[in-house]
Amino acid sequence: MKKKSFLRFKEIMGVFASYGFGYLIDSKKKRHEDAPKNLRRAFEELGSTFIKIGQILSTRPDILPEEYINELSKLQDSTNEEDFFSIKQVFFDEFKIDIEKAFKDIDIKPVACASIAQAYKAELNDGRKVIVKIQRPGIEEMINTDIHILKKLLGMVSFINEDEFLMNPVDALKEIEIETNKELNFELEKENILKFRELNKDVACIYAPKIIDEYCGRRVITMEYIEGFKITDIDKIEEYGYDRYDIGKKLALSFCKQVFNDGFFHGDPHPGNILIADNKICYIDFGSVGVLTESMKKSFNDAMVGVATRDTNKLVNFLIGVGIRRGKMDRNMLYEDVKYLLNMYLSTSIKNIKMSMLIREIIEIAKRNNIQLPIDFVMISKSALIIEGVVSKVSPDMDILDFVIPYVKSKNKYYFRESFNYDNIMISLYSFLKRSSELPDKYAELAENLNEGRVKVKIESTEFKDTMKEVNKMTNRVVFGVVVSGMIIGSSYILSANVGPKIKGVSIIGITGYVISGIFALYLLISILRSGNLK
Repeated sequence: MKKKSFLRFKEIMGVFASYGFGYLIDSKKKRHEDAPKNLRRAFEELGSTFIKIGQILSTRPDILPEEYINELSKLQDSTNEEDFFSIKQVFFDEFKIDIEKAFKDIDIKPVACASIAQAYKAELNDGRKVIVKIQRPGIEEMINTDIHILKKLLGMVSFINEDEFLMNPVDALKEIEIETNKELNFELEKENILKFRELNKDVACIYAPKIIDEYCGRRVITMEYIEGFKITDIDKIEEYGYDRYDIGKKLALSFCKQVFNDGFFHGDPHPGNILIADNKICYIDFGSVGVLTESMKKSFNDAMVGVATRDTNKLVNFLIGVGIRRGKMDRNMLYEDVKYLLNMYLSTSIKNIKMSMLIREIIEIAKRNNIQLPIDFVMISKSALIIEGVVSKVSPDMDILDFVIPYVKSKNKYYFRESFNYDNIMISLYSFLKRSSELPDKYAELAENLNEGRVKVKIESTEFKDTMKEVNKMTNRVVFGVVVSGMIIGSSYILSANVGPKIKGVSIIGITGYVISGIFALYLLISILRSGNLK
């Protein structure tokens, strides 16, 4: 380890020890009662890297308990201003031009100071107002050094109370490292803004700033200056005559579109990153975004349909399907936990449900059943919690679930119709009929296994053949009835989709299916009546 790193290592160790975290290294030492507050103080004293880590942790209820989350959230604005002379050098190193020559005018007082960068208001030579975001000098090297030291430190930990961490600290640090490195690359942020603008180009009320490509690089990003105000500035909203309920509704629907339609959503939509300007909701700062694959997007859609329809199995399947098992899992216990959750939260009006509480319960259920949820779920949860907080402040009488659940239900219907076609019907119907035709053989095989003692329960009967004959007759009728039902449903879908050759605008295939289904149904009813077993 280099001398500089070693000195930093000693500093980190010393600060943690001074705030009562020596027990993580030495189990003989006692845990301090004010651990959450002391952790926040230690992060503040250790500077930018730890402030950034603390900010990330403050949005991760899957890693730390609520008392730590509440305390670390106070770190959001705990950053010192960097000297402009040092910032100028970063700009020069990136573009080989003095910042005063690049812009007609620039305000040396930053409009915002964050742990990674500072933002300045400037004017281009053509008169356009812009925001120039420039990284703090040496911040990337500092963050990577500190994270490397933290990894070494975690390797020395001999005692961790499970109540302290809801997730393995090493895994959590790896995720934080990945997220931080993404935020350090402003070229990625530029691409995120361009993609968000493209996905929302047809949404009149949603906006993101234009990019000034000439002055964008890995450590500098320049974009259009938006003259607006924070979305939670109630005085300004009322001064300009905006409808608070309308703003809350549009923000909630925008969140739904980003997650369930686009699979690309703003990862940190706190009030400072959402402005109101020119009758539009304007998103800024795209250093953190969530990206969902098609399969993951479908899984989240299914999970929300499960919540909306109170389908316990859908939510259980979601947790098992996307989660990582970290130990023994009892599916029956997981099912009961999820069922209790849905009964508790959804047996009443949606207005009495808070998404934040619902998400925390799901995270707790996953932890209790040794399931680690994926980072995608965590990012959506984080964004949803922040959006819910913003909505509740802008329009206190509105609940985000009032729009999320109807949106998911309507989207699910649309998705079903969109994916529905004649080929799918024929393939599904063939598969259904093929499997149905195998049922009598399966029953016969089961009966044979039972008769020959190849299972734990053995059946012996002097009238076994007669019994099997009745079983087969009953099975054939059940299968026949299921096939008829399938044909009726299939014919209904075909008529709904209106595919194939038509007579007077009506599908011939659908009508034919109805006629055949009716004949088969009539035949089945006559057979039952003749048997004398109707009652």
